[in-house]
Amino acid sequence: MSSDATAEGYLQRAQLLADLGRYDEAAGEVGFALALEPANAVALTTLGRVHLAGGRPAEARAAADAALAVAPDAVDPLVVRGLALADLGEYAESARTAERLLAVGPADAYAQRSAAALLSGARNGQPALNAAWRGVELAPEEAQAHLVLGLVAARLRLYDLAERAYREALRLDPELDGAAAEPGVIRLERRRYAEALAELAESVPLGPAPPDPRRGADFDPRRGAGFDPRRSTTDELRRLVLYGAGWSLVGTVLVAVAAASGGAGPSRFLAVLVALSGAVLGWLLAARVPGLTRTVLPDLLRSDRALALAVYAVAAAPLLLLVYAAVGTPWPLVLGIVVAAVAELAVFSRTVRTVR
Repeated sequence: MSSDATAEGYLQRAQLLADLGRYDEAAGEVGFALALEPANAVALTTLGRVHLAGGRPAEARAAADAALAVAPDAVDPLVVRGLALADLGEYAESARTAERLLAVGPADAYAQRSAAALLSGARNGQPALNAAWRGVELAPEEAQAHLVLGLVAARLRLYDLAERAYREALRLDPELDGAAAEPGVIRLERRRYAEALAELAESVPLGPAPPDPRRGADFDPRRGAGFDPRRSTTDELRRLVLYGAGWSLVGTVLVAVAAASGGAGPSRFLAVLVALSGAVLGWLLAARVPGLTRTVLPDLLRSDRALALAVYAVAAAPLLLLVYAAVGTPWPLVLGIVVAAVAELAVFSRTVRTVR
């Protein structure tokens, strides 16, 4: 038997032992493989995974660094290094490792979703969401991509998106519910992500909190801290449309009245003021929905087209006011009133139906 075959045999035995939860013995088998091939990046990465699974992040980091010394741009040891750093609480360095992952694997779904999870753990919200969404785009049939998207979304309090992503992950992999109890290194990341999402769901429920019978049905003990888990992404988008479209509608009507009574000059100046103030209001409301243009709206176009178009209408209304200010013809005002009114009515009617 050649040394290569013997080293491979040691690695296979290590994975079997790790699947049984016997991590110390698995590390010993990898050590035998490394004795034959000290510069084997696969063996070093496997050793890092075994140490991670065994709760030894410092040793895992050392193994990953050794693997990267052999293969600097390899995705697998970068993932192990990032996870080890996160376990050690070195979140800034973990985030830098995630950025290396994004750079070396722009078309690699595994690299993108792994980087997303690392960035999310380091509280880098928007880059994490972008990477998670990219991971789903690259591998839409992989349950772990949707699982990571759900984890990132939940940490950003995008509960609607988190729930949809988790349901899709379960559809693709019905055994995901039991992933947190799986030993071994082959399913290491899946187990970690499932555990993190489960812990997050326990501490910050994705659905409505049960009412406290002592304080009434509307009582939520977390509201005092400024947090309400029932305020979902959809709720924020409806608020964006109702306030933004309402402001634009009233402002456009005032501009039209000014045009009819005072001439085009003052009304065009007023149109600029209304457009700018509406844009500022819309920006403030949109800031409450992380990843609105990059991730939330594209997903919404597939799941709730009417609400997505209403959000786009809110953005269009100030632009139409600026068009009126530039050309002075009344048609942009008419179109702006129609666009804002339709968006307002669409969301208002949905809100009424929900209350009923």
